[in-house]
Amino acid sequence: MNAMIGTMEQGWRTGLRDTPIAALRRAVAAHPDKVFLDFSGETHTYAAFDRTSNRFAHVLEDLGLTAGTPIVSMLDNNVDAVTTWIAANKISLISVPLNTALIGQFLRHQIEDAGASLMVCEARYLPRLLEIENQLTTLKTVLVRGTWEAAPDSGLNIQPLDAYRGTDDSAFEVLPDPGALNALIYTSGTTGPSKGCMITGNQMCHFARMLTRSAPFGPDDIYWTPLPLFHMNAIATGVVSVMLVGATISFAPKFSVSGFWPAIEKSRATVVSILGSLGTLLARADDHEAMARCFGQVHTVKGNPFPEEIKAIWRTRFGARKIGSNVYGLTEGLLTSMPADGAYAEGSSGKAAPELDVRIFDDQDNEVPIGVAGEVVCRPLMPDIIFKGYWRRPEDTLKVMGNLWFHTGDIGKFDENGFFYFVDRKKDYLRRRGENISSFEMESSILTHPAIEQVAVHAVPSNLQEDDLKVTAKLKPGAALSEAELCRWLIERVPYYAVPRYIEFRPELPVNPQGRVLKFQLRDEGATATTWDIETTDIKPAR
Repeated sequence: MNAMIGTMEQGWRTGLRDTPIAALRRAVAAHPDKVFLDFSGETHTYAAFDRTSNRFAHVLEDLGLTAGTPIVSMLDNNVDAVTTWIAANKISLISVPLNTALIGQFLRHQIEDAGASLMVCEARYLPRLLEIENQLTTLKTVLVRGTWEAAPDSGLNIQPLDAYRGTDDSAFEVLPDPGALNALIYTSGTTGPSKGCMITGNQMCHFARMLTRSAPFGPDDIYWTPLPLFHMNAIATGVVSVMLVGATISFAPKFSVSGFWPAIEKSRATVVSILGSLGTLLARADDHEAMARCFGQVHTVKGNPFPEEIKAIWRTRFGARKIGSNVYGLTEGLLTSMPADGAYAEGSSGKAAPELDVRIFDDQDNEVPIGVAGEVVCRPLMPDIIFKGYWRRPEDTLKVMGNLWFHTGDIGKFDENGFFYFVDRKKDYLRRRGENISSFEMESSILTHPAIEQVAVHAVPSNLQEDDLKVTAKLKPGAALSEAELCRWLIERVPYYAVPRYIEFRPELPVNPQGRVLKFQLRDEGATATTWDIETTDIKPAR
């Protein structure tokens, strides 16, 4: 029996039931004139934003969208990204925010998989949509933010978003059901295409409360982040957390090492949410005048677990007090959290959240002893705090719910004091620049190149705490293709974050008796002496 017996004894309970819409209503009632959203100086109070989202919700209702219908969006960090999500939820639509780096088949798959008839899109992403228009069967109307060139040959109903902002700001009396779907958040596929995680409003709020419990902040704080509003991090642990405590959130359009401290000074931020790799880059960056003026201003830095040496730099050089988020989680459901007193064992990811029954299983779903590594599994002890499955993919949902436990595909262990330690990925999983990457989708894209016969996309450890991406490929007989040529070809067809750092052509790839490529062997071999490295070239993928 592992260290989770205390949690198990608490048993099933209802717990707090909440939604982002209910949280916004409470915040508006408590402090209507307080700044809620700040986009580089463009501010919106709680009450003003509530009216703006009411107007757009009435528009969506007038367009004939009904409860349970998905609406996709492809928006940068701006007020319309938040408005689209909240307005949709006010009439119980399902928000589907798409990664703004998606292109080609990556983009087609998620729009088509969601099955939405309406999309809200930045003008600069519209050409990508038009390129795949003839492969979309459900999308009919696109509301475009900004100006764009006319597309007379398009069969889509393309309209300016400005013409659909609405005038009716009357409130919606009925709150959404906490157990109803709030959003579909697409996560990377491994042996298949990326899948939409079905997230409820209650899970959004629970996720936010857990992270706020791990790194507390309050109504007097200003929360700053450059993270995109199509991921759970910025949505739940950012916007929803801020609504729950009545604080202000300041969004940067993108991250810049040189622009970080000026942005912190201008926004007066006290809490920063970034990724662990960005924290390392900032810790090692050159001095800046604004950095000196902001010493001690930022008390909390949220992000991936930071190495102890990087934490020490943030304390001594920047005056921060709480650095890094020692938690382990997935979009499907956050699993462990730091204890409320802030204590944790070095190298751990805190202790299991009391709202979840978390255990370590072997391959036969037998629980392993304390200190022994195995697959991390969990099940909720409260309703609607983990995902409801994968959108329109019941078989994929069942695959991860073996014996009615959610199987994470990750390897971990507990120590005798109940601290959790992440060990490794069990599944073929890639994470780079804060993004999960589907090796299946990458390999499918690469195999469309006429010179490629066989390919494996896999991780190589990075010095920035995440993965670097490597493509190991076999060319067709007689084909001529350089690594640089393949890289430039990919830049036009895959998201910027999925452009590989390493490429290696081999006469043969290692395979098992069934013909499956032995990726574990390729991962272990890493960047070999014959591996091409994009960082030794002048090729720079544009974001």
